[in-house]
Amino acid sequence: MHHSRPTRRALTATVAVAAVAAAGLASLAPTAGVASSHREAPLIAGEPKLDNTDVYAFVSPDAPDTVTIISNWIPFQEPNGGPNFYPFATKTAYDIHIDSDGNAKPDLTYRWTFTDNYRDRGTFLYNTGVVTSLNDPDLNFFQTYRLEAITPKGSTVLVRNGRVAPSRVGNGSMPDYGTLADTAITGLPGGGKTFAGQADDGFFLDLRVFDRFYGGDFSEIGQDTVAGYNVNTLAIQVPKNVLARNGNATRNPVIGIWSTTSRQRAEVVRADNSRKLFGGYQQVSRLGMPLVNEVVIPLGRKDEFNATKPQDDAKFARFVTNPEVPRRIQDLYRIPAPATPRNDLAEVFLSGLCKACGPVAVDLNSQRLNKDVDPAKFKLSEQLRLNMSIPPTAQPKRLGVLGGDLAGFPNGRRLTDDVLDITLQAAEGVLLPGHPAAVDGLGDAVDANDVPFRARFPYLALPNVAAVNRN
Repeated sequence: MHHSRPTRRALTATVAVAAVAAAGLASLAPTAGVASSHREAPLIAGEPKLDNTDVYAFVSPDAPDTVTIISNWIPFQEPNGGPNFYPFATKTAYDIHIDSDGNAKPDLTYRWTFTDNYRDRGTFLYNTGVVTSLNDPDLNFFQTYRLEAITPKGSTVLVRNGRVAPSRVGNGSMPDYGTLADTAITGLPGGGKTFAGQADDGFFLDLRVFDRFYGGDFSEIGQDTVAGYNVNTLAIQVPKNVLARNGNATRNPVIGIWSTTSRQRAEVVRADNSRKLFGGYQQVSRLGMPLVNEVVIPLGRKDEFNATKPQDDAKFARFVTNPEVPRRIQDLYRIPAPATPRNDLAEVFLSGLCKACGPVAVDLNSQRLNKDVDPAKFKLSEQLRLNMSIPPTAQPKRLGVLGGDLAGFPNGRRLTDDVLDITLQAAEGVLLPGHPAAVDGLGDAVDANDVPFRARFPYLALPNVAAVNRN
């Protein structure tokens, strides 16, 4: 894609020219409204430990018989954020949910819960010397976790006392952080592995999209807003059959994924400053197809969306079929908004792509494609959907399906997928029959992460150590 900085008149002319071109991949173009969910709703913006920022799901490129799912939390971590740095919350459930039959309810949930540990409460230091291992006595504060696999039949403990990779304090304290982080990768019974710890924020975009879509004249683009920041990540890699309906990924290759954060319902602070938590878990944050809560759900409904389960998503459907983003772009850049209702977007957000699902007539990533799914029990819901039968691409294309790469977004989401550029294109109707495949120049000019991703699990780059404000 050409990333010039067009004027309003140039963008309008580009649309008019492109409209006469045939769109060979238009029927497989990606969805609108999917990017990252940093500080997406009023309540969760004040609770960063509970704020899930991104979900990724892809067939593992170096282990193609497995799927890797990554969910990130705690956005905009400045690397030098001591003395407490960035622990996961305790008394909180961090969940990744899998729906293999399309009824909008989890068939499998992976749940992490965390415990704080201190060696010496008499010091202010996170570490009291150079840390060379997870068990180093100089690592004063550390976290452990319990990982459970939850199904409708019950719960199985997969990891009882897993170690969290610590926040990266700095090179003086952790001179070989890569090795330290790798030792936090934990094997799972029956195959697979998991990781909990800090990483570079792998999402790349210019967030000035929220400032009148790049200043109102599309001239202020190209700055990676989250470059240099870190996140906390939970990653899990498991065989495909573990995730598939009836344990058979050949017959049932499509799964839906979302993550949630839930905390206990009430907290009381006692006179001695101790705290008592009461009640069961209450969901307070949710993420499947990112940016849905930012730019699809209106301000007054964002906290409600975070507390809602996918099975109840029908109440938000009208915000998908009548999206706000194209109207705002029309006001600013004179690009005509596609006619509503946007059933193309409803298909991608709420059902996945299949010939029986809606106007985008292609079988790609709806659970309705699974042979053991009862179509009568299928329910529209917002999820990130992945067809596990599509193998990894040797040279991934950043525009995913829009670039002809069926292993990319919206068929799951890889770390390298340029979802913001895809979002802007799809918002302008690239899914619609007869529409151009892309509007030349419509993107944020941030095409890749600022640091390379790792080639092996958990794939995200190591956390940044240099101050974000160093320049």
